[in-house]
Order: sequence, then structure tokens, then C-alpha cells
Amino acid sequence: MSNSSSFLSRPASIGLGVFLLIAAIYLVTRHPPAPAGGAESDSALVLYSGRSEDLIAELLDQFSSETGTRIEVRYGKSAEMAATILEEGPNSPADLFFAQDAGSLGALAKAGTLVPLSDKILSGVDPRFHSHEGKWVGISGRARVVVYNTSKLNSKNLPDDIFGFCDPEWSGRIGWAPANGSFQAFVTALRAIEGEQRARDWLQCIQQNRPHAYPKNTPIVAAVGAGEVDVGFVNHYYLFRFLAEQGDGFPASNAFLASGGVGSLVNVAGIGVLKTSKRKEAAEGFIAWLLAPPAQQYFSDKTYEYPLASAVGPNEQLPPLDTVNTPDIDLSELEDLEGTLKLLQETGVL
Repeated sequence: MSNSSSFLSRPASIGLGVFLLIAAIYLVTRHPPAPAGGAESDSALVLYSGRSEDLIAELLDQFSSETGTRIEVRYGKSAEMAATILEEGPNSPADLFFAQDAGSLGALAKAGTLVPLSDKILSGVDPRFHSHEGKWVGISGRARVVVYNTSKLNSKNLPDDIFGFCDPEWSGRIGWAPANGSFQAFVTALRAIEGEQRARDWLQCIQQNRPHAYPKNTPIVAAVGAGEVDVGFVNHYYLFRFLAEQGDGFPASNAFLASGGVGSLVNVAGIGVLKTSKRKEAAEGFIAWLLAPPAQQYFSDKTYEYPLASAVGPNEQLPPLDTVNTPDIDLSELEDLEGTLKLLQETGVL
């Protein structure tokens, strides 16, 4: 039936009770009721999150408990969430986008979907960890490291930079995760810093060394601890989850490469406010809460990430962030994931 008026013209052959039941179902599907408790959906902040539920759900519950503001969350991979926001355009219900990497935020900023944040928000974080245009801000930091098996190696046995792993002596001894978002952000940084050809050369030379491919960082660290591989390219914090569960006897350690460069990239999990948000002030309030000491301490203690607001220091097991020899890069440049995927496919890595 083409419209509600034709539907609601009851045929004589339909009993009144059946007709009312059908009509009720029809009207509910056409006009769904407000959420339980009478609250309209716009009374909550809507967060699209590339950060996984197991990492941040506890923190979001704490925010709601303290402030009385509900958070409605949609979880997914950062690149997928960014693509969804772009597809939804002006109809997106999202107020905020919380990404696991700066690249996804950079893509949205480039597309003009994020609004500038206040100076009060931006001033609490080192400028290298927020958008130069002020359209997103880092909440926590993740350093790229080489995790190595301490039963077989010590840090002096490792090359000074990632290019040293092209040496044939590392054949069959390396673990990596080419399909993982963090690895792809690293390759994007490699392209931005060293150029397309050197990035291609590095991928090809590591391929020639017969690396073991894993779906993500956690199984790489497990493989290093088990002696399946000797080294792995990962983010720093995964090791500490194993140490927390298995103790100091877990035979692995992180190496921050001596010469720094892209092998010591510090990426961020960051957040921005959508231009389409009708609750921009409340959205900024949530970001301010994430940068306040209690939430920053959560990232230090619970996820072993680097807190980025200056009032809180890193976990005692980590070197201070200012001692990590990070490359000079605008993290917004990590937005070209499409170019990275193309390169990974052309080299046969994916």
C-alpha cells in the first residue's frame, strides 16, 4: 500500500481487532517510540568509537556516573567509522568520533566534517599531539617498538632502526601484522617521512626475510614470548598486558630503537567533534573530562598508554615520552590510508 491513508482505510473483510493490531504495528514501525524512560535520543552524546569496547567502556560508564550525561556508543574499526561518518554526511547522528589513530581523524578533518576545538582543550596537550588546525586532539599515545624474546636476544643485538631488519640474518625471525590498523598507520608514516620508494623497498626487503604474519599485535607478542619468532613490530602497550597476567617471567621486552625515526613513531588515540553535532558544548565537556587527571591516569594504569595531558606522567614501566626519539611528522599526514593499502597490495604484503 502506497501511504498511511490508504492503509488506514479498513476493508470490510478485516475484523476490527485484527485491523487495530495491524495498524498499531504499522504506526510503530513508521514512528518508533522514544527510548525507555521517555528520554529523547538527542539527550545523550552519540560517540562513534574506533577504540574497542573492552578498552573504554569502563571509562564511559564512569563519565556518565559522574556527570549524569549518557553516552550512546557505536563501536567499529576507526577507518570504518570514519567512512560511515562521511557516508552519513549531514545526517550523521554522531556528536564525537574517538579514533584509535590520527589518520582516521585526519581524513575527517580534511573532508571538513570536524569543527575546531577550543584553545582551552588544545593547550593542555603538546602541539605535536593535536591537529595543527585544532580539529582533533590526542587523548593517549602509543609508541611503535620492537618486542623481542629475552631468552634469545638483548637490546644490543637489535638494529638501530627498522631498516636494519632487512639484513638476511633476520630471515624467518620477524612477526608483523599487515592487516592491522596500527601497522598500516606506521606504513603511512613511513611513506610520509621516507618517501614512497623507500617505503616500498622496506616492505619488499622484509617480505624477502619471510616474516610471520599475524592478524594483530597481541598474537605477535605471544609468539615472541613462545619463541615462535624472535622479534615483532608492535605498539608498546601490548607487552605490559602479558606481564600483568604472567609476571616478569614472561620472556619478552620492548626496544625503543636507538636512532628513532619512523620505527619510534608515537601515534595517538584522539577525538574530534562533528560539525553536525547539536551538542557541541557538551561534546567539548566530554573531551575536557578525558584530558583531566583521573581519565588520563586510567590510560596510564589500565591500558599502559602514554597520557598526553601534562598533569599526568606515564606508567612507571615506560620511559618518559620526551626521551623517546620520535620522528618529526604532522600526525594529520597519516590520513592517506588508501595509498598505504594500495602499496601493501602492490608489494604482495596484503
